[in-house]
Amino acid sequence: MARKDSLLRLHSRLVARRDALRKALTGDLDAYREFAALNVVGDSVDAAVDTANDEISSQIVEIESRELGQIEHALQRIVEGAYGRCEFCDGKIAEARLNALPYTSSCIDCQRENERHGQAFGRNVEDQRWAKIYDKPLSDSDGEADIRLSDFEMDLSESGR
Repeated sequence: MARKDSLLRLHSRLVARRDALRKALTGDLDAYREFAALNVVGDSVDAAVDTANDEISSQIVEIESRELGQIEHALQRIVEGAYGRCEFCDGKIAEARLNALPYTSSCIDCQRENERHGQAFGRNVEDQRWAKIYDKPLSDSDGEADIRLSDFEMDLSESGR
């Protein structure tokens, strides 16, 4: 019974946070559209401040969107009956961790391991954009490798896109 009550309480928190994020994101987008419609720019300092504010706002929206996605995933896991189980080791996620971070999908040990290896919260390494970038070790026999500019040239013309 205590588990069911705890699950209902966490579900309520997730739904409340989801609704708040949706409302905030909608408000942010509406405010941005209204501001963009004004198209009023003063001097170069005003333009710089506006650009900085836009950058900060877009970063906040990105963070809130990511959190919203994690909340949606947690709510889906509740429906599937998998909530409270680690997606990596299938072990139980501690109740204290779920209370602190209700949308988590990994136990503390797996999360630490993911962070140690550079993985983002709950994402596999293969999903990350830079996962396949690595430094190729030069063999001792290569000495100084020849670097050709043509190896790095890119066709940026309209036909090359």
